[in-house]
Formats: sequence, C-alpha cells, structure tokens
Amino acid sequence: MHSFLLATLKANETIYDALKNIHPQEWYHKNEIGAGGDISCGFDLFAEKIFYEHLNHFGSIESEESGVMNKGDTKIIIDPIDGSDNALSRFGYFGTSVAYINAEGVLEHAMVCNLATLEVFWISVSSKPQHGKLFQNKWMPIEVNNYSQIGIFERAYAYPSIVQALHDNNIKFRSPGALALSLAYARWVDFVLFVGPFRIYDVAAGLALCEGLEVIIQKDYAIVSKEKDIALKIEQIINSIL
Repeated sequence: MHSFLLATLKANETIYDALKNIHPQEWYHKNEIGAGGDISCGFDLFAEKIFYEHLNHFGSIESEESGVMNKGDTKIIIDPIDGSDNALSRFGYFGTSVAYINAEGVLEHAMVCNLATLEVFWISVSSKPQHGKLFQNKWMPIEVNNYSQIGIFERAYAYPSIVQALHDNNIKFRSPGALALSLAYARWVDFVLFVGPFRIYDVAAGLALCEGLEVIIQKDYAIVSKEKDIALKIEQIINSIL
C-alpha cells in the first residue's frame, strides 16, 4: 500500500479510537458554515485536524470544512466526516473520504472509511479497488454482489416525484445519508443515485472507487450501477421528470 494510503489509514484509526474516548457532547457544537456550504460541527473539525496532522506533508489539503488549508503542488481532497448528522444521531452510517490528486491533475489514490463498521475501501493507480477493516491490514478486491435487492438514492427526501416513479417501477432503494460511503458500496447494491448539485468533497474518492462500473454523470444527477441496463432505466425515469 502506498505511503499516502497508509497515512490516511492511520488517520482513520486515530479518529476511530477517539470515538471511544471523547464524549459525543464535545462534538455537538455547531460552528460557522464551512467551505462546502454546510454548518461544521465539532466532530467535523476534530476529524479535519487529525487528517491535517497526518497528511499535510503530502500536499495541499482542501477540506469541506476549512477549504484550502496549506500550499503544495499536489491536492488532497477530504470530507473529514461524511454523514456527520448520522454520526451525531448515533446512526451507524458515517465515515471519511480522502482523495489524492497529483500535480498533473490525475487522481492517484482514494480511501473511504465507514467509522461505524470499520470497513475501509481504497484504490490506487497500481491496484484495483480493495476492501478491508481498520486495524487488520488484510485486503481483498471488492467483489460484485450478484444477490443485491436494493439500490441507494441519496437525498431522496428532496425529490418525491422521483421516489414515486421508482416505486411505480418496482425499484427498491434506501437513503442512508452519506454519499461517499454509498459510492464505496456501489458494487454491493443495485445502483447509487444522487440528484441535485454535488461538490468535489462528496464524490472525488467515492467515484474513484467506482472504476469499471457504469457511471452516468450529468449536471443535475449521477448514477452508478454494476448493470448498464439498470443505470439506463433509472436515467430514463429521471429524464422524464426533471
């Protein structure tokens, strides 16, 4: 594993360990609106600090919370806590998202971690997408799940007409509320759908992990699926509504 990914893994382990030692009340405090447009909470800023300490020597860090934090030829895009509302609600679907982009603008490494389950997903220019657990250092390729029964529709609450159309077409889904994580799970579900504006912090690492899948990205939506027919069917449904 590349040294950048090892450092990112260590940062995730440090954040996870802190979950056991810091009372959640310290993370509830709401701060100012961050660079990504959302209000940062104490947990977001705590995780951002850990990532900065572990990764700043690799290049310029651009975070959803604080924006560009230092200088460097390479760029590191981080969402310190993906699904922070879930985390503060003690709903087990939240994690971190980190992507490394070299001086030529090529994404070389990416890692997404589910802090609630310890699952880690990563990809590098020299490796296909891999899956494992924090603290175990055992990795295997992310295999396609051919028995999936649901997809993921992030931000479904904002698009009731699309929800109804998917229901009418007998397309089942869940909406767990952490886009990078959902993209990391794309090989295990029927599809991942996101409608509305999205930011680089949300998708850089997650989309990198979708290498080899059917990916449709338009101005107003993104669809990822292991099956081309499913991706095209959902695209047809969305285009009939938007």
